[in-house]
Amino acid sequence: MSNKSTIKAIAKAKCPQCHEGDLFSVPLYSYRKLSHVNKSCEVCGANFHAEPDFFYGAMYVSYAFSVALVITTMVVLNVLMERPEVWMYLTTVAISNVILLPLMLRYSKVLYLYNVGKLKYRGY
Repeated sequence: MSNKSTIKAIAKAKCPQCHEGDLFSVPLYSYRKLSHVNKSCEVCGANFHAEPDFFYGAMYVSYAFSVALVITTMVVLNVLMERPEVWMYLTTVAISNVILLPLMLRYSKVLYLYNVGKLKYRGY
């Protein structure tokens, strides 16, 4: 298994088993079926839903992304400004969250599937 190809497949949200099929049916910023995962891979037929409600566990990854976003925002504002006010933190976090929401929702599911799912790269 090539680590480089796995990283590329994760970045492109491809099937963990064949690294070719798409995990999502719509583009990233479509906001229609924002994070709806396909039932199976159209290339190799791998089942992306190992069990009912499998992707509920991805909320923990999404929570970690949100915490990282808040901490990053706080550090950046503290580095750029001497004494930022509370409204600056709240506004910056809210705007960043709206902009990055599709990315965080999708990649929480992608990372969860790659790390917890039982699908392994077969290298066809």
